[in-house]
Amino acid sequence: MRRGFWQLWSAAVVSRFGDALRATAMPLLAVRLTDDPLVIASVTACGYVPWLLFGLVGGALADRVDQRRAMWGVDVVRGVLVAGFGVVVALGEASVGVLLGLAFVLTTLQTLFDNASTALLPSVVERDQLGVANARLMTGQQVAGGLVAGPVVPVLVVLGMSVPFLVDALSYFVAAGLIASLRVRSVEREARATGSTLRGEIAEGVRVLWRDRVLRAICTATLLCNVGMGALIATLVVVVTRWLDAGDAGFAAAMTAYSVGSIGGGFLAQRVARRFGRARALLWGGSVQFLSLVVMGSVRHLGALLVGMALLGVMGMVWNVNQVTLMQERAPEGLLGRIAAAFRTASTSGAPVGALLGGVAAKGFGLNAPLLLAAVLFLLAVVALIPAGKADVPVGVNGTRTAAQERRVR
Repeated sequence: MRRGFWQLWSAAVVSRFGDALRATAMPLLAVRLTDDPLVIASVTACGYVPWLLFGLVGGALADRVDQRRAMWGVDVVRGVLVAGFGVVVALGEASVGVLLGLAFVLTTLQTLFDNASTALLPSVVERDQLGVANARLMTGQQVAGGLVAGPVVPVLVVLGMSVPFLVDALSYFVAAGLIASLRVRSVEREARATGSTLRGEIAEGVRVLWRDRVLRAICTATLLCNVGMGALIATLVVVVTRWLDAGDAGFAAAMTAYSVGSIGGGFLAQRVARRFGRARALLWGGSVQFLSLVVMGSVRHLGALLVGMALLGVMGMVWNVNQVTLMQERAPEGLLGRIAAAFRTASTSGAPVGALLGGVAAKGFGLNAPLLLAAVLFLLAVVALIPAGKADVPVGVNGTRTAAQERRVR
């Protein structure tokens, strides 16, 4: 890997650490500001809504602008906003309205940052290294956000409710500096046609995604999986503390098992792709997750749930690494930001829907029903992936395909 990748990796890991601190501190602050559960839940909802409203626009902008400059510019703006909010919290002037506004604006800015980041990576590493690069990026982020940040939050909160936000702001500034000094390979882009509009460019990205049968199948499957994960995440605390009667310690153990599994999946993702091919790696991942959810929803024992959560984490990382890499490999240069945005917008919409369905299932059919509902949705995702799996070919030792192989997967 070139030095530029490790700069990008460092920026991503530092930023994810700060994001995890803020994501944990926000609901903790919310419960101090209001007793209304709907308002508290709205803080989390603000993490989804901007993707549905502005995700496609963020992708189109990512293809229009210098992606590196867009990323560090966004990080600077986010750092200033979060630092300002930290000062407001320290002065005791925070309100629910300001908290909701901050969550909404930060996620809106993230729609540009994340799409630009996906489109930038092929300019930092060689195409045959994309799989390894994505695995290392996602694993590093999971360690920072899933394992390191969690235990740190209670310590910072003891020092003051504003401290997690101020540390998050610092992480944005550090990440911005790393990205600003990044050296990337220049990518030639086709000149935009005269009269080209943002709406037309967004529509072009959606069309290219829809016409690629592999990406279309993966997008559909990811949407179904996100509905299932939304149902699981929204009700997991109820499943653990009430159905299994495992208490807060059981819930913490479940989340830790998922994080540890995700880290392990980062090391396995490329190996599975080399053995089966990237699309078939998703088929294997979805199948294992389906079986894990069936066991979790059928066996009323904390041990079964912990094993299931670990397997969900392993195969979830295998899925994410290969899904993103496939998109980067197949998308034409100059369109990756828009294709990634269309993919993310479609798939992200499943999480809030799943959260609602999970609550309905738990209330109407039993506390373990969301797990079984998620299993059904993952099974449907595996079925949706079959057209992509038939078109796939094994990834070589260095991740490349021959010209003849490329013709077969189209």
